[in-house]
Amino acid sequence: MKKGVTILLISAVFICLSGISSAQDMIIYPAKGQSQEQLEKDKYECYSWAKKQSGFDPMQMPTASAPPPQKEPARGGLGRGAARGAAAGAAVGSLDGEMGKGAAAGAIVGGVVGGIRRREQAQAQQQKEQEWAQQQASQYAGNRSEYNRAYAACLEGRGYTVK
Repeated sequence: MKKGVTILLISAVFICLSGISSAQDMIIYPAKGQSQEQLEKDKYECYSWAKKQSGFDPMQMPTASAPPPQKEPARGGLGRGAARGAAAGAAVGSLDGEMGKGAAAGAIVGGVVGGIRRREQAQAQQQKEQEWAQQQASQYAGNRSEYNRAYAACLEGRGYTVK
């Protein structure tokens, strides 16, 4: 896969994840009357602790944990199929003296078959890329959820109500 397409795919995966709740989106209530200054200090310390516990840093730009699927070399195609079909049609047509008609018919059939193969290959490649993107999104969501749980546990342990 070309580098630009890979970057675009990775970006699309993580744009889809932007709706996932982040620690900054959590509602944190100082249940024991903590000051704003204390809240900020506790948030930073809990961020550091949750990052260490989960191995996930929400402040880092998301990256893929595995490379996207490799693009397979093109198979088939209209031109290639037509050429092969024409050759086969000419061979069959030569048996009954209609080499030109056989080549023309073979080219049409070969072109159609080649086009179908190319389309099927493109669809299979797209399916692989979608599965990879879903796997990456699922892994990111799991890591993020684990971080959020650790972050909330830390704040709750310090006397905050977290929703």
